[in-house]
Amino acid sequence: MKIIGIAGTNGSGKDTVGHILANEHNYLFVSVSDLLRDELARRGLPPAREHMRELSAEWRRESGLGVLMDKAVNFYTAQEKTYEGLAIASLRNPGEADRVHDLGGQVMWVDADQKLRYERLQSNLDKRGAARAVDDKKTFEQFVAEEAAEMQHSGDAATLSMAGVKAKADMTILNEGNLEDFKQQLVRVLKLA
Repeated sequence: MKIIGIAGTNGSGKDTVGHILANEHNYLFVSVSDLLRDELARRGLPPAREHMRELSAEWRRESGLGVLMDKAVNFYTAQEKTYEGLAIASLRNPGEADRVHDLGGQVMWVDADQKLRYERLQSNLDKRGAARAVDDKKTFEQFVAEEAAEMQHSGDAATLSMAGVKAKADMTILNEGNLEDFKQQLVRVLKLA
């Protein structure tokens, strides 16, 4: 099973990587954020970032730090003969990177300039879906503060630590140019051609 765990800063293009792998290289793309949003909806809670952070920590405490990766793998194994591999975004806890590695996969860190990422999110609010648009509509200062809070554990090992995931990444790609350049960089780094 080919697995690519996709991690990175907010607005860096993690979902874009997943969609490229799905649409152009026959990977199944599983968005961990969508799994969390679905469960929040089932519980009658709004899909705000704080609820997603709380739910992901709850699941990690109950079922292990790699539980979100295992949920994505379950989707894949039910239909694996259909796909070349599995792309999972977004890893936000070091235990998720460890789980991807345990499964023989690789972890990719995606990044871009902070101001550029913020501007991309704001300019694409209408394309990101209602739940994501509400969560992404914020000031630059709020964006920076939120990102800083998610970089380090805010409690036990089940909380977010994007810096911990970055330290375990096997590769890094920068998304600071146009989409075609980004695709070419992805193909080169993952040796997809």
